[in-house]
Amino acid sequence: MRKLNFPILLIYSILFLSSLTVLVPILNLLAMSISDPLKVHELKGLGIFPKGFSLINYKVLFSNPLIVKSIFNSIFITVIGTALNLFLTAMAAYVLARTNFVGKRLVILLLIIIMVFEPGLIPEYLLVKNLGLLNTYWSLILYKAINVFYLFIMMRFFEDIPDSILEAARIDGAGHFRIFTSIMLPLSKPALATLGLFYGVFHWNEYFRATIYLTDPNKWPLQVVLRQFVVERDNTTLLGAQNVLSYDQIASLDFASLQAGTIIISIVPLLLFYPLILKYYAKGALEGGVKD
Repeated sequence: MRKLNFPILLIYSILFLSSLTVLVPILNLLAMSISDPLKVHELKGLGIFPKGFSLINYKVLFSNPLIVKSIFNSIFITVIGTALNLFLTAMAAYVLARTNFVGKRLVILLLIIIMVFEPGLIPEYLLVKNLGLLNTYWSLILYKAINVFYLFIMMRFFEDIPDSILEAARIDGAGHFRIFTSIMLPLSKPALATLGLFYGVFHWNEYFRATIYLTDPNKWPLQVVLRQFVVERDNTTLLGAQNVLSYDQIASLDFASLQAGTIIISIVPLLLFYPLILKYYAKGALEGGVKD
């Protein structure tokens, strides 16, 4: 009989309980959002089983042109912003980690100062205003185009790539751009996937600066609209509902269920995105890079 390993059992138990603390609230929101509006009051506490079944909440939400538009806004800001973040961060990390130039230590020192001391919201707002970026998507996309902390992570990753690979490329006549695009980036998939997740979550969840810089509701990302519905309980939630529901159906709607459905819509893209990059966490950074 195999001996029970209590340390491993303890670790698995802690991980299982930690997973439950994350999954149960999400499943509770999902159950509320797909429950029958007339029976949702029977769902008590953190119940995860819906009472009846109805997609009426999602019909209402997706009939709202503001929500539909905000989803596309969030996707655009997240995709473009994350791609720009990764490219600029990787390019800056390569220059700082793999090249020598006059004033390199000074640049790194300035980056550390920037990381420690934030300029503050007022100077940031004035800069965005002077650049003519107010009420544009670029006010959110260009904000922290390079996160200094992530830059140092990428620099450390590039420094761990063996010099023998780069020397072989230089012997073959490759310049910095060719080395960066053909060697450094392909070998950096685990780091890029990790930072891509961090940048992507940041852009997707951004709402504070969107409320400051974007005055046109048609340009709001999903999180701002979510805040209108969940925090301020804005009645515009029902905008467009009359086109898909009868008056009696609208009267039977439960606002808490609509809120739950809005939250589910906002987190599903992240839940779908994470498994796509999960495989890169398990791969070695230099898999296939150097052969004996």
